Amino acid sequence: MLKKVLKWGAIALLVFFVVTQPADAAGVVRSLGDGLVNIASGMSAFVTNVV
Repeated sequence: MLKKVLKWGAIALLVFFVVTQPADAAGVVRSLGDGLVNIASGMSAFVTNVV
């Protein structure tokens, strides 16, 4: 029961954040995407250097 309430509360907070501050929300998503790209590039460089 508590898990379900926390899950829906987090979703409601996320929707509220996107609706009230869309530019900031887009910046957060962009930063997360950039972080994933950096991780993938690092992994690729590591594998290339190992071989």
